[in-house]
Amino acid sequence: MDIAPSSNRVEIVPLGQAGFRLTLGALTLYIDPYLSNGVEVAEGPDLRRQVPIWKAPEHVDDANWVLVTHEHIDHCDLATLVPLAKASAKCRFLSPKIVGKMLIAHGISADRIVQATDDWVTLHAEVKVHPVPAAHPEIEVDPRGCSRYVGYVIDFRGKRIYHSGDTQLKTEIIEAACAFKPIDVAILPVNERNHYRESLGIIGNMTIREAFQFATDLEVKTLIPMHWDMFSLNSVYPEEIELYTRLAQPPFSVVLKPTHI
Repeated sequence: MDIAPSSNRVEIVPLGQAGFRLTLGALTLYIDPYLSNGVEVAEGPDLRRQVPIWKAPEHVDDANWVLVTHEHIDHCDLATLVPLAKASAKCRFLSPKIVGKMLIAHGISADRIVQATDDWVTLHAEVKVHPVPAAHPEIEVDPRGCSRYVGYVIDFRGKRIYHSGDTQLKTEIIEAACAFKPIDVAILPVNERNHYRESLGIIGNMTIREAFQFATDLEVKTLIPMHWDMFSLNSVYPEEIELYTRLAQPPFSVVLKPTHI
């Protein structure tokens, strides 16, 4: 893999929903990029995207790795991942087994796909990733102990970034993630699970309060709320997050925009 000489640069750019672009020194990594209108096409106009497409996937030519947390279309969007794989012809994918099968079925070579297991995966000399389980809404593990839903702890020169994927909080999730603390940046969902969303077939995640408490448990320096902005039926007002931040006065910063660490 051709990667430019390293630097200390760390940049985190939200792409909407659970999608992020991370620059870690010389490595460019994407997590759950959703850069199409695939959900609206599949589910109807009530799920029209509210966040502009950051870049057409056929023009995303800088990816070294793409991490996918699970198979749901707003995280594993084949209308994004297939053209991205062509534009970034040397990029590789880290994902649960079911996602890997989907990618292979849509023409991405198996030798570009690494299955997420309970172990560190080296992406580059200075970047490694450890999958951790997620509960969406429950933890599901195959006979080999591999999780269907995952988050990722990313380590770059000792700095740690945790993207939880879609997850609700359970003791097992908290213990698994806290094994890697302190976390420099936690990227956590805040689109709460509730009766009305479930009646529409929407699986919610943590509440804002849960995400803040989890971030405290993880001893984070920065919390980036996610999964609040893409679909009106599954949204959280940014003012809610900002107000709770002012009232709770957490021991970490809260960021909704691109950031550097």
